[in-house]
Amino acid sequence: MLPWKRVLRPLTAVLLTAACIALPTASAHAATTASAASASTTSSGWNDWSCKPSTTHPRPVVLVHGTLGNSVDNWLALAPYLTSRGYCVFSLDYGQLSGVPVFYGLGPIDKSAAQLQTFVDQVLAATGAAKVDIVGHSQGGMMPRYYLKFLGGAAKVNALVGLAPDNHGTDLDGLTNLLPYFPGASDLISAATPGLADQIVGSAFLTKLNAGGDTVPGVHYTVIATKYDEVATPYTSQYLTGSDVHNVLLQNLCALDFSEHVAIALLDRIAFHEVANALDPAHAKATTCASVFS
Repeated sequence: MLPWKRVLRPLTAVLLTAACIALPTASAHAATTASAASASTTSSGWNDWSCKPSTTHPRPVVLVHGTLGNSVDNWLALAPYLTSRGYCVFSLDYGQLSGVPVFYGLGPIDKSAAQLQTFVDQVLAATGAAKVDIVGHSQGGMMPRYYLKFLGGAAKVNALVGLAPDNHGTDLDGLTNLLPYFPGASDLISAATPGLADQIVGSAFLTKLNAGGDTVPGVHYTVIATKYDEVATPYTSQYLTGSDVHNVLLQNLCALDFSEHVAIALLDRIAFHEVANALDPAHAKATTCASVFS
C-alpha cells in the first residue's frame, strides 16, 4: 500500500487536470492570443465603452468567463456573434490569483461576485442602461447568481443565461467522491485554488447559494446544457428550479450537436442561437441543427 502522501499528490493532480478541461485555449499560446485579441475588441464593438444600446437591444450584455478562462479567449466567437446583431457587449476578468496571469476564475467565488457587481455598475454608468443581461460559461454562469441573490444584482439584471453552468456544483465524473479518502486533499485545493473548491458538490459556498431556492424574483433564467459535458457533471445538476426558468438541452434541439463543456461556449453556434433567443425572446426563432448557419 502506498503512503497517503504519495497517493494524495497524483489525486490532486487529476482533480486539477480535470478542472483544466475548461481552459479555452492551449496554455502555450493563451497569453499571446489574449494580448492580440484585446487590441481588436474595441474596434469590433466588443468592450467598446462608447457603445450605446439601441431601442431594439436596450440592454448591454455582460459576458462572464469560466474557470481558467479570461475576458478575451472565452468569447472570441460569441462576442462578435452578438455585436454583429446590434448588442453592446462587455466582458471582464475576475477571480485573479496573485502571480497567475491570463487564467482567471480561481479566487473565492463570493469575492468574484463582488468584482462582477463593480463591473456591472461600470457598464450601466457608461451605457446609460437601466439593466444588463448576463451570459456566463461554467463558473461564469453560476457565480452571477451570488451577485443576484446577495449583492443586490437582481435590481440591475434582466436575464441570466448560463452555458454549462455548474449551478449545483460538480463531482468531476465522480472524482471528487474520492477526496474524503485522502486526508489533506480538500484543504490543499481550498488553499491553492479556492474558486475550484467552491465548485465541488456540497461546498459551503454552494450550500449558501442554493439555500432557499435557486432563483430570485424579477430575473429571467436560462440554462443551456449539453449531455456530453465532462466537467459540470452530472449535466442535469446544471438545471435550475424556479417560476422563471428555461432549461435547455442542446441535443433536444439538434441531436447532431456533440459539443462538450468547452465547445458549447467557444464555437457552438446552435448554443449561440439559443443565447440570442434568451436575450430577445420576443423575436425568438426555433433553434435547430440549421441554426449553425444563421
